[in-house]
Amino acid sequence: MPRAEQRTDPVAHHGEGPVWWEPWGGLRFVDMLAGDVLLLADDGGVTRTHVGTVAAALRPRTRGGAVVATERAFALAEKDDFSDLRVLPDVWGDPGIRFNDGACDPDGRFWCGTMAYDETPGAGTMYRLEASEPYAAGRVWGDVTISNGLGFSPDGTHAYYNDTPTRAVSRLDWVDGELRNRRDFVSLRDEPASAGSPDGLCVDAEGGVWVALFGGSAVRHYTADGTLAEVVELPVSQVTACTFGGEGLRELFITTSAENLDRAQEPLAGALFSFTPGVSGLPTLPFAG
Repeated sequence: MPRAEQRTDPVAHHGEGPVWWEPWGGLRFVDMLAGDVLLLADDGGVTRTHVGTVAAALRPRTRGGAVVATERAFALAEKDDFSDLRVLPDVWGDPGIRFNDGACDPDGRFWCGTMAYDETPGAGTMYRLEASEPYAAGRVWGDVTISNGLGFSPDGTHAYYNDTPTRAVSRLDWVDGELRNRRDFVSLRDEPASAGSPDGLCVDAEGGVWVALFGGSAVRHYTADGTLAEVVELPVSQVTACTFGGEGLRELFITTSAENLDRAQEPLAGALFSFTPGVSGLPTLPFAG
């Protein structure tokens, strides 16, 4: 099996949410529970920007800057260094729930799901941030445990989504600006626990779906019809998310986590990895607000 290449030291406690955007200087990802956004330098080093108690997910804005999901709120910046970050009102009040992962849709709105800190089944919700003032955030669906990995197909007709404990990747239809008809795209339920559970995902230019397997030490590549095409191995167990970037969007960047691990047993947990798969990715969908 092919193996991913280490790109950084173990710089994150819980690395997540990689996003490639050229105006930022390339790749950004989050050290989620530290509340930091990390920018990858050409020499493999990273610079950090603290944005809150939690930095759950981010996407670029078409006007410049970024939209960020913090612990219980969305935040907006027009400057790429986040120096003008404006935090919007909390979306909910329960301190036991936090944002976890998100992405933008083809209409430029930001979707971000939640989870309970104690992983209570069904306690999470998917929210959507509208792309115009007053930047209202509304509930889209509930009954989620650990919301993860939203990505759209190249033709924009459907999307893929993970609720990690279900051990399945869902496919949904994109109809009139809404996601509908959720069903299994692929399932790992009949595989041993050591195979891991679907965490973050991304979609390539040919419609293939790349799925990070938390607890599985791998990223799996499925073709558009759900056939397993490739397994990329990593030397750490908690593989969290992936995205395409670099020249021609031909490099797959992969984040990992050291949360609840013994670093003596997994010394590279929390490092950023990469892999060149021979297919290009899709450009990041930005926030239109």
